[in-house]
Amino acid sequence: MNKLSLYSLSLSFISLMLFWVVMSGFFDAVHLTFGVLSVAGVMAVNYKLKVHRFFSDDMNDLKDIRFFRAVFYFFWMIYQIILAGFHVIKVIFSPSLPTKLSIVRFKVDLPSAHAKVILGNSITLTPGTLTVDIEGDNFLVHALDESSYKGIISDEMPREVLKLFQKESRPVVSEIEITTKN
Repeated sequence: MNKLSLYSLSLSFISLMLFWVVMSGFFDAVHLTFGVLSVAGVMAVNYKLKVHRFFSDDMNDLKDIRFFRAVFYFFWMIYQIILAGFHVIKVIFSPSLPTKLSIVRFKVDLPSAHAKVILGNSITLTPGTLTVDIEGDNFLVHALDESSYKGIISDEMPREVLKLFQKESRPVVSEIEITTKN
């Protein structure tokens, strides 16, 4: 295993500490000390896990992610979660709207296992969809209705994930198969 860079360690520490401060809501010495100890513990465990390779294309370093694109992706993802949340609320409060529970199978062409995990988590974070399985390049997603999975099959969300790692824009999703429950 390659050693993690100072940039990667610093970025991890700062982001985890910011998360700690936001979630705790306290800025006193005791809480900040517990935060530093907790973050150091998490980073130590994570470092030990990095010794093991679970996928041949595991990333060792955060430098492979385009930082400014990640900031954009974060806000884009929040917007998608809000839009999908309102859609699910509309489906819940309008029983006359037909729901077509669907299973969507598709193949992706993403540069790493890390990118696939980000896509799978992004799909699951979006209300109305759930990533059921990722096996190699194949995804299995459960969706509430057609509107819930349109961002996946239109290649919008997968392309946004690709942009986290590469500047080029190309089709990511292929071999789409949709099974709908009648």
